[in-house]
Amino acid sequence: MESLQKKVVFDGEAASMVMKELRGSFRSGKTRSYEWRVSQVKALLKMVTDNEKQIIDALLSDLAKPPLETVVYEIGMFKNSCEVILKELKQWMKPEKVKTSISTFPSSAEIVPEPLGVVLVISAWNYPILLSLDPVVGAIAAGNAVVLKPSEIAPATSSLMAKLLAEYMDNSCVRVVEGAVDETSALLDQKWDKIFYTGNGRVGRIVMTAAAKHLTPVVLELGGKCPAVVDSDVNLQVAARRLISGKWGLNNGQACVSPDYVITTKDFAPKLVESLKTELENFFGKNPLESKDISRIVNHNHFARVAKLLDDEKVSDKIIHGGEKDESKLRISPTLLLDVPHDSLIMGEEIFGPLLPIITVNKLEESFDLINSRTKPLAAYIFTNNKKLKEQFVKNVSAGGMLVNDIALHLIVPTLPFGGVGDSGTGSYHGRFSFEAFTHKKAVLYRGFGGDASLRYPPYTETKQRVMKALVSGGILSIIGALLGWSSKA
Repeated sequence: MESLQKKVVFDGEAASMVMKELRGSFRSGKTRSYEWRVSQVKALLKMVTDNEKQIIDALLSDLAKPPLETVVYEIGMFKNSCEVILKELKQWMKPEKVKTSISTFPSSAEIVPEPLGVVLVISAWNYPILLSLDPVVGAIAAGNAVVLKPSEIAPATSSLMAKLLAEYMDNSCVRVVEGAVDETSALLDQKWDKIFYTGNGRVGRIVMTAAAKHLTPVVLELGGKCPAVVDSDVNLQVAARRLISGKWGLNNGQACVSPDYVITTKDFAPKLVESLKTELENFFGKNPLESKDISRIVNHNHFARVAKLLDDEKVSDKIIHGGEKDESKLRISPTLLLDVPHDSLIMGEEIFGPLLPIITVNKLEESFDLINSRTKPLAAYIFTNNKKLKEQFVKNVSAGGMLVNDIALHLIVPTLPFGGVGDSGTGSYHGRFSFEAFTHKKAVLYRGFGGDASLRYPPYTETKQRVMKALVSGGILSIIGALLGWSSKA
């Protein structure tokens, strides 16, 4: 048994072998063709369609994720990504003609998109299908060979993806490596052409450090404390329902774009709280710990982490709704907290769970400084009908993305980039941005052998210098003036 276990260990040597095989496949030119890319995108689309029930069951096992959430936010969103690629890929792959300047006349130029090579995708556990396959399909569309490392924290889904991708995909160019820290470390020791990591900032720093050794570019999709500002002029019921849907309806708050705290005015807070309480009961019943429409906390470590935030003595008396816990079922009920101290644990880190603090201010404009005093979030939300307030929010608050009067829906718009800024990440994807994330834009200038002026060659003279200076500046009049010997000061 011991010798058998040694055979299946994925170490540095195994990682090097995988890299060597994929590098060989990429160098063969196989992944560059439009036909190969489309065949693999279609294979992924067929894979998730054929195995919808298995995917639902795996996510039920890993997270008790409601089937509707899986079908819509994991399978549905991924299918949409594939459909956009199949529709647009031929256009994306075309070289882009660009203008040239008089200094290179006669010439033409274009920007040629080319694949980077062999890329690594390290995925997250909270949306283990979408956050694995969405970057992978972008890398494939761009013509790369790919290794996917799914999260071991969602073991049923990780195992299923390893099985299905081996069955549906071209394994000479697309591989799955399962495992935890040792396997990830072995992969990170290799020289990749790009690394795409989704997860938390702590591991993001490890990934970036490993990438720096090989000068490997990275995309880091992280998170942060996403704020939601709520004005008093809104449709209260709709705002409350959308907040709940974006918090507890997104994997029970275990989503990087979930609202992490709400800011509203002292005067409006009681009305907002009552509406949230009413709608929470409408959605999840009087005993939400028993609801099948809400995911559980992923594991005991994360349960303990979230429970610690709730048990902090600075906030334990600030709970105004919920707070019930059942460790045996890894469930914490949707919880509202009012006016928690800014130096409390819950305001010091990303919650990534079913707790929602509500911060009150005298005027909503105060929320801008409050948000900007923290690290930049992945998403920022505002609910208001006030045009001026919307404009001020968009102009003054820095975040990876923004949404006015809803939560998280900006993710499903393929013409918008999805990514962070500052501590919430670097780089972006979705739609064409996924293709571009794994593509090098190669600059190409074409010239013939005509028009070979002696100006650029020694011996250098004052006339040559004057004309070359005018050529570089690109102005027709200055070139004519230089040829005629006019002074530029005239």
